[in-house]
Amino acid sequence: MMDGDVPQIDLRYYYEDTDRHGNVRRYFRKRIEATKKYRKVRIRAELGTEEFHRQFAAALKGARIYAAPPSTAVQKTVVNSLRWLVERYYASGAFKGLEGTTRDVRRRLLDNLCLEPRVEGQPELLGTLPYNIPAEKVELLRDRKAEKTEAANGRLKALRALFAFAVSDKSIPMKRNPAKEVSYLKSKKKGGFHTWTTEEVALYLDRHGPGTKARLALGLILLSGQRRSDVVLFGKQHLREARFMPENLQAFHAGRWISFTQHKNRNKSPVPLTIPVLPELEYLLAEGPTGTLTFLETQFKKPFTANGFGNWFRRRCNEAGLFHCSAHGLRKAGATIAADNGATAHQLMAIFGWTTLKQAEIYTKKADQKRLAGVATRLLVPGQFGAGAPLLAIKTEVAN
Repeated sequence: MMDGDVPQIDLRYYYEDTDRHGNVRRYFRKRIEATKKYRKVRIRAELGTEEFHRQFAAALKGARIYAAPPSTAVQKTVVNSLRWLVERYYASGAFKGLEGTTRDVRRRLLDNLCLEPRVEGQPELLGTLPYNIPAEKVELLRDRKAEKTEAANGRLKALRALFAFAVSDKSIPMKRNPAKEVSYLKSKKKGGFHTWTTEEVALYLDRHGPGTKARLALGLILLSGQRRSDVVLFGKQHLREARFMPENLQAFHAGRWISFTQHKNRNKSPVPLTIPVLPELEYLLAEGPTGTLTFLETQFKKPFTANGFGNWFRRRCNEAGLFHCSAHGLRKAGATIAADNGATAHQLMAIFGWTTLKQAEIYTKKADQKRLAGVATRLLVPGQFGAGAPLLAIKTEVAN
């Protein structure tokens, strides 16, 4: 593309600064009206080039930015380089056996790593370096993303998997995994996603009345206890009438049940679940609106993707003024409510599909603390000294 053919960019959304080494960093920056926060995306291309405009246009559409593939002259893979190892990994059974979304994310992380410059502003790429990276260098690669803990840990996780493959492949002379010697960064988010309160649930229901898809979505998450990746797949095909259930289960719940295999780890370590459809959820399903293939459908009458539903549900939360609430935080609220109502760790595992006690005990320990404090706090009041009055007496005044 000639310079005269390069389209103009909207300068309202273009921002740049200079780092301490004198390198110019370019960004797309736009305010999101719903949250009043700014979306800031790094543009890793020279201003005015075709690649710059491609990345800027992608950011303007809200899409993820992927680095353009290197030119044909640079595409030749150097044997025993990091790029060489990554390509071997992509062709392996270890990589092909991953979930489709996991493969896509890991490929993006490793491709972008290989396309990063070894030194900012210099032409040499990380992918051309020898693959046998020592642990201290892996730590530096992790820390390049340290501003965002999840991104840093995602990069480290991808490198751990890459080097684990190299160690297991007898044709690659690598005896240990250097990435396993590097620890993950501690999350800056204490407690992870915000757990909804009962007051926030009430605010959401006030905003989204009976017979709305938004209300049905909340009910499906809260009253089933499942992830958004499962809720978007739920449909009539998953329902089981009570008469087809074993008699001992009918004694616990005389209504319908929902039977499915959790989407997460469904190919690696599948977790099949059968849980009751609570009367409150039955009411919401009858109230609708429900779709044909799945209970929840997009405006185009198609099933949601997990990410698409997450974005849609967050907008419904924003409409209710709950800008810090999310689908996952609602699932956490369900676990908190169940534990507060006396659910044991094993009961929580049966509802939520957790395979270890560790996750369930987070909620039962919090619930136990509340119950014990409720019983024991009265013990803080000092007793009597001899036959005298209590040290602290509650005085009441009777109006004349």
